[in-house]
Amino acid sequence: MSSVRVLVGTRKGAFILSSDASRKSWKVDGPHFAGWEIYHLKASPVNPDRIYASQSSGWFGQVLQRSEDGGKTWEAAGNQFLYDGATGTHKWYDGSPHPWEFKRVWHLEPSLSDAEKVYAGVEDAALFESPDSGQTWTELSGLRTHKTAAEWAPGAGGMCLHTLVIDPSNHDRIFAAISSAGTFRSDDRGASWRPINNGLKSNYIPDPDAYVGHCVHRIAMHPSRPNTLFMQKHWDVMRTDDGGENWREISGNLPTDFGFVIDVNANEPDTVYVVPITSDSHHFVPDGKLRVYRSRSGGDEWEALTKGLPQENCYVNVLRDAMTVDTLDPSGIYFGTSGGQVYASPDGGDTWSAIVRDLPPVCSVEVQTLT
Repeated sequence: MSSVRVLVGTRKGAFILSSDASRKSWKVDGPHFAGWEIYHLKASPVNPDRIYASQSSGWFGQVLQRSEDGGKTWEAAGNQFLYDGATGTHKWYDGSPHPWEFKRVWHLEPSLSDAEKVYAGVEDAALFESPDSGQTWTELSGLRTHKTAAEWAPGAGGMCLHTLVIDPSNHDRIFAAISSAGTFRSDDRGASWRPINNGLKSNYIPDPDAYVGHCVHRIAMHPSRPNTLFMQKHWDVMRTDDGGENWREISGNLPTDFGFVIDVNANEPDTVYVVPITSDSHHFVPDGKLRVYRSRSGGDEWEALTKGLPQENCYVNVLRDAMTVDTLDPSGIYFGTSGGQVYASPDGGDTWSAIVRDLPPVCSVEVQTLT
């Protein structure tokens, strides 16, 4: 009998929500790491009981946590990431006399095939790899030292490597998104990278058609179609069908094409979800109505999904890592808000309910389908 486990990172702790395949009633476990900012949690697809968490605090710095029992107990990992109280920054200690400073771990991406391997994207934008489930780390420096790096600039949330997508048919191919640099692809398991931003336009930078410098908020892929990716940019919803070589806009009839999240239905590769946000200066949903928009045609034509969602006096935001989908049939869709609600739809978005309310502001939502 299948079940689901939803991993929720918030500004003040982590929560684990669990249900059976009906997804009607939920058990809430937490907070874990109460009072700490948990920017991201993600489980290994190879070892589902292994969960990683990015835990940080302005007082105590960055810590990586790992659970080997589905979140019941935790242990600190990755002691190469340490906090320098004198400068208020995190530092990467690789044995050199001048440790490299960074701010936080934004995203953790376990390998699709190796239970011990996990990647970490950090701010300022860089990528790390661990071969031993987070105990030791090596920087994949080909990204941070790319020849275009001098042209990258921080977005409003910092210059963060916030999204990693591994091609399930070719694990040497990895996609990364950086705010504000753009999207990059590696074809050699992270050793070297090249920008894949052709077709992106950004009116807020000196050259709207620049090779790099675009503020990409999120990218998503259906595992059956690794050459097709969907993107929510600072403005514009985009699509590529050639592995990022060329992008085209699919914003269509959305009420606003600004937003942070984008995801794809696990059973329908052309069914895509976004949550439009009013603007880059007003980080809340338009007209006080919380609406998820769904396209069943891979973009351009969108429908508002509202049943069960508040349609008046709602002014929440949904951050870039705060939407996810499960692999049951029909696919369940989940997202968390800055108001501390986590909403779920067990029927692909037709109906919604809050499976938990009044948490701290939600930073990330991930789901596991367990058998």
